[in-house]
Amino acid sequence: MPLREQLLAAFVAFIWGVAFIPVKLGVEEAPPLMLSALRFVFTAFPALLFVRPPRAPLKIIVAYGMALGVGQFGIVFTAIHLGAPVGMTSIVVQTQVFFTIALTMLLFRERPFWFQIAGAVVAFAGVVLIGQRRAAGAELLPFLLVIAAAFCWGVANLIGKMAGRIDMLAFIVWSSLVSPIPLLLLSLWLDGPAEVMRAFQPSWTLILCVAALAWPSTLVAFGIWSNLLSRFPAAAVAPFALLVPVFGLASAALVLGEMITMVELFGGALVMLGLAVTIFGANLRRFFR
Repeated sequence: MPLREQLLAAFVAFIWGVAFIPVKLGVEEAPPLMLSALRFVFTAFPALLFVRPPRAPLKIIVAYGMALGVGQFGIVFTAIHLGAPVGMTSIVVQTQVFFTIALTMLLFRERPFWFQIAGAVVAFAGVVLIGQRRAAGAELLPFLLVIAAAFCWGVANLIGKMAGRIDMLAFIVWSSLVSPIPLLLLSLWLDGPAEVMRAFQPSWTLILCVAALAWPSTLVAFGIWSNLLSRFPAAAVAPFALLVPVFGLASAALVLGEMITMVELFGGALVMLGLAVTIFGANLRRFFR
């Protein structure tokens, strides 16, 4: 890719990495499921007034909205609310790559390459290392929720694959209409009406967090990313996603003062190494041939 497009891809990774900060601040101002609902309300409005509906079956749009909005983001917001560190979350949630590969194997009968299997094994070792460290304390549940969120992201990727080659920005905008009502009902059930009503009397912190999550993190970042994927090979674009945990860890340390233990750092390094092997493996195979 030309330098300009490389910088745009890195900018998207920066937005997605830093986006964990408004999540952390937002779940202190509103219940996590309600925060996720507000994110998708403002992702859809007013954008759908200017974006035509995607050329995809309604059931695909609904399924994507449930998997991404209710599944991935609803769960990861809850995990952070329950104490999952932002830096660790930004690393572990990237295991969605391996869930995507596994689900594609099962449903589309695609055979994995050796480097994909090797990458998955290395990354899994890193996840086990982090999980073992978390199990020693009282923070295992948030860690398991992050794994569940990564699985839901993998399911969303699979649904997006089923949708075919469509306008991904329109797909995100219109599928965002699906998420708010289920998230609101779940929040009413789990948190109670009194907690949910806090979101209807928002502080400036909550307003800014919702705005940051809905517009830069979703509309702008997904718009740029989908445009790059439509113009360049996925192998040229996808590696920039490896920068997301880098920016996530750095922003968590600088803004929130989070510290990561050596065990977690080593486990995170294994996860990133596994991702790198999975993404760059095809290039390495061609090189050795």
